[in-house]
Amino acid sequence: MPNLDSRMYLEAWQALRNLGVNPPPDQAKDLLGVVVEVGLPGGLDLVAAWPDHCARYWNQSGAGVVWERAQGEVNSKIDELLRTGGEVLKLIGPWNGERPAPPLNGFARINFLTPSGLHFGFGRQAQLMKDPMAAPVFNAAFQLMQALMQANSAAASTG
Repeated sequence: MPNLDSRMYLEAWQALRNLGVNPPPDQAKDLLGVVVEVGLPGGLDLVAAWPDHCARYWNQSGAGVVWERAQGEVNSKIDELLRTGGEVLKLIGPWNGERPAPPLNGFARINFLTPSGLHFGFGRQAQLMKDPMAAPVFNAAFQLMQALMQANSAAASTG
């Protein structure tokens, strides 16, 4: 079905894979979302983006921004995170085990969501931020986080 939310396609592919149906090779690595998780002393920070220009930012404090508007500066930041994530996705394979626990303090994970399942990179945050593949994704996620906070603040002040 065309024009559904990216998250609906992800749920459908998860259900199909659970039934033993795998995506065709030409769709297996379609990037349907990127989620960057960073373990911090107070908990987890998380930035997520999908191709339909929806995004989320959850702070370790419990505060967050839910972005459901396909407009403005945030769109370009979502596109950049998906672009940089897509470059990494070309080079890595899917994860076949149980989904690992969230990263602990000092660690981070970049999740690539596809019809063939979860692909990810994991390690110490300081090392990943210097890694030639991971660093552009982290930078794009940070830029998206800032744009989401700024857009949320602007919306609240005009609210």
